[in-house]
Amino acid sequence: MIEMMDVTKQFGRTMALKGITMTIEKGQIYGFVGPNGAGKTTAMSILSTLTAPTSGMARVGGYDCVKNPKDVRRLIGYMPDFFGVYDNLTAYEYLDFYAESHGLPVNERERVIPQMLELVNLTHKTNDYVDMLSRGMKQRLGLARSLVHNPEVLILDEPASGLDPRARIEMREIVKALRDTGKTILISSHILPELAEMCDTIGIIEAGQLVAAGTVADIDRHMRGHRLLKIRLLGRQAELLTHLRAVSSISNVVAEDGHVIAGFTGTDAEQAGLLASLLAEGYPIIAFGETEGNLEDIFLEITKGVGS
Repeated sequence: MIEMMDVTKQFGRTMALKGITMTIEKGQIYGFVGPNGAGKTTAMSILSTLTAPTSGMARVGGYDCVKNPKDVRRLIGYMPDFFGVYDNLTAYEYLDFYAESHGLPVNERERVIPQMLELVNLTHKTNDYVDMLSRGMKQRLGLARSLVHNPEVLILDEPASGLDPRARIEMREIVKALRDTGKTILISSHILPELAEMCDTIGIIEAGQLVAAGTVADIDRHMRGHRLLKIRLLGRQAELLTHLRAVSSISNVVAEDGHVIAGFTGTDAEQAGLLASLLAEGYPIIAFGETEGNLEDIFLEITKGVGS
């Protein structure tokens, strides 16, 4: 549904994107994560037909973003990281303005706008002026604005930026609900844990380069070169630490918060065999499985040295 192939973008002497290549399948939520200035907004602007790449190809729904911008715009709903609102309009009037801009007739607008306000939990603010809404409400109204023409693809640039924890949770739940309707969603953030729970795939961008892509678990495993096992048991923890340090497929064994954490380089079958052997030796194990590790550490490790 979304394709970028070796896309570059240069502003004067600054290379904002350096050969970005990625594919997002229909119905996926793809999380674009990277620090401020990494190139997220530039990539999204290209996909939204707001700027053209210096080189490379970008397509949405099979349409070229440079050659067929009108076709792309019909398919997408774009929510920029900063957007203007018309403070002297009510929430309803605001959405009505944008729905009319997309060519929706009056009867269609009268049907769709209440649905959008309900989706983003703003029905009770229908007749309130935009400048009286909280930041979180304005963000949700902006999301509703990007949905009024029922696009197949949503491009959301840092939709939770500046929101308090409750508003972030509300935004996350709305995005999940939109995925359940079959929409393809590209969403960006500079905070990896914020995207991990809702996204099918994560792409980490730093200094204009896509340095890693995959599920959070895949990225974690790739970075560490192995899986992390987390074991909880009722007793004999010190004994288990000594035991695991003698296993060839185990490394970096530590005790942490009542658990034993260990790197594991074996196969799934070897992991099952390890558990069976520990139980056979009488270790009182009550939890045994993989853990994804600390997401902030993953991000810092992957981006270390990029662009320097």
